[in-house]
Amino acid sequence: MSSGFNTDIRVGEHVFHVQTEDRGPAHPLIDTAVYQNGRVLHRRSSSYEDFAASPDFTEDALRQRVEQQHRGVIEELRSGALAPEKAAPAGQPGTPSAIQVQLLNPGSWLSAGNVTLDLEIVRRADRQPQSGIQVEARILGALNDASHSGTTDAQGRVLIRFPLPPLGKGDLALVIHAVANGGRDEIRFEMRSRKPSPEAGAVPGS
Repeated sequence: MSSGFNTDIRVGEHVFHVQTEDRGPAHPLIDTAVYQNGRVLHRRSSSYEDFAASPDFTEDALRQRVEQQHRGVIEELRSGALAPEKAAPAGQPGTPSAIQVQLLNPGSWLSAGNVTLDLEIVRRADRQPQSGIQVEARILGALNDASHSGTTDAQGRVLIRFPLPPLGKGDLALVIHAVANGGRDEIRFEMRSRKPSPEAGAVPGS
């Protein structure tokens, strides 16, 4: 049974809606999206495939992971550590150059010590694929924090491959970043969960 959390928060003059949910056993991912005026400004995903196959897996433990990621994104918004590109006010057209990064193989991007990223870049306004976009990927927290890049083809697709670098002991995340004519988007896949923050307040469930 999937679980999820939804929270509206105000940061300065802006109101954001944060939604976190797990995709269920067929797609063991925890997804968080930050919305403003109905537009997705930021996405963060983390795989729990290994955890789902472990003897420690329970629905309660999974729900705790979902809540932990939800709270983490809210804390980053409030502290300013996460500053997503603001959406246009309701009733006004969005920025034409706004783009979205989509990872098409979220359940299999890491296999046998190699990273394979099947990516698509689309324009947020009409979901049209965007060609000629430079996309960069790196593993934050790795001992060798190298960047790997590629350029989208006519279908807005790009395949980035590289060996998984030696990993450090702290938090780890796959970060994929794209920039086009002033528009930008970034997604993160948390590879190692953070410890729950004792200062985190209660988060209402959906």
